[in-house]
Formats: sequence, structure tokens, C-alpha cells
Amino acid sequence: MPRTKSSQAWLQRHFKDPYVKQAQREGVRSRAVYKLTEIDQRDKLLKPGMTVVDLGAAPGGWSEYAVRRIKPGGRLIALDILPMEPIAEAEFIHGDFTEQPVLDSLLERLGGARVDLVMSDMAPNISGIVSADQARSIYLAELALEFAAKSLGAGGSLLVKVFQGEGFTSLLQAMRQSFTKVATRKPKASRTESREMYLLAKGFKAE
Repeated sequence: MPRTKSSQAWLQRHFKDPYVKQAQREGVRSRAVYKLTEIDQRDKLLKPGMTVVDLGAAPGGWSEYAVRRIKPGGRLIALDILPMEPIAEAEFIHGDFTEQPVLDSLLERLGGARVDLVMSDMAPNISGIVSADQARSIYLAELALEFAAKSLGAGGSLLVKVFQGEGFTSLLQAMRQSFTKVATRKPKASRTESREMYLLAKGFKAE
């Protein structure tokens, strides 16, 4: 199938991207690691001994970074609908987070242990229909929030990718009800033209 002009333009931007080049030089799994790195350095997100769940983990850039930061004594469980190359000292669940059996498997793996941080870089497959894509992205973020509410210990944190648009304000309000502080983050590695941003919620109000 011939490439469209838009896909050709995307590929040109992608391969000229300084973060793509940096990822290739440093041998990391994806440029997304630099988004988490910046947020972590600014907000002191990851610490030794933490239990972390990484939703939408493939290809594993965030997990690869996080397992190093939570040593010694930390635990990381990664989950994705796509397969992922193994990461030493990380547990991986292959499945669709929107399906109840997969969520049950994740909760079973935790075995009742409280989580310190839930990270979600999940994004829907883009259809090109803006309203539909926005609705799916908010739905994934809401699922991450629901899971965080079930699994976080008191004072825990949630970092979730969102796209500005319909549903964003409602999601933000819901997060503010469950956490003492919610901030927006737009890392330098997040492309300027993208509506992508991250919501960082700290201080989970456990019942």
C-alpha cells in the first residue's frame, strides 16, 4: 500500500526527531522514556523500594527506566495488549486492560499489596475521527484512575496520559476528588503539535 502524504510527513518528522536519535544512540526502547525521565526528575516520582504498575507498557521504555529507579527492594508489574521483550526484574502481563479477566489477573498478581505508583501511557489506536479518538483516550484514562483507586495505598500517586478535549475537565475533577494534588505536565519530549499531556496526581486519599 502506497504511503499517504501525511504518513510520509510523519515519518520525516519522526526520523528527524532529536529524541528518536537520542533513543537510538542510547539503546533505549522508545523516545517515551525521556518524558518519564523529565517528570521523575522534576517531581521525584520514583524511589527505591516502591511498588509500581505500568499500564500500556510496551515497548517497555518506562518500565526499563522505572525498575532501575526503584532498586533496591522495588517491584514493577507491566501490562500491555501488545507483546513486550522481557525486562530483568519486571513482571509482565500480556492482555487487554479493558477486559475484566485481565484486570482480575493484575489484581491477583498484586495479592492485596498496596501500590505506590500507577503509571499509564496508554493510548487508543488512532482512527482519525477526532471525537471518537478523544472519547477512547479519556476512557482509558478513566480506567487507569479506577484501577488506581482500587490498588493505591494512602499517599500514592497516579501518572496518566491524556489528550486535551472533551472529557478532559471531568477527568481532572474526578482526580482532584481522589488526590490531594493534581498537576499537568507537558514534557519536552512530548511533541509541541500534539494534544498529549500528562496528569500527575499525588497524595491518594485512601478510605
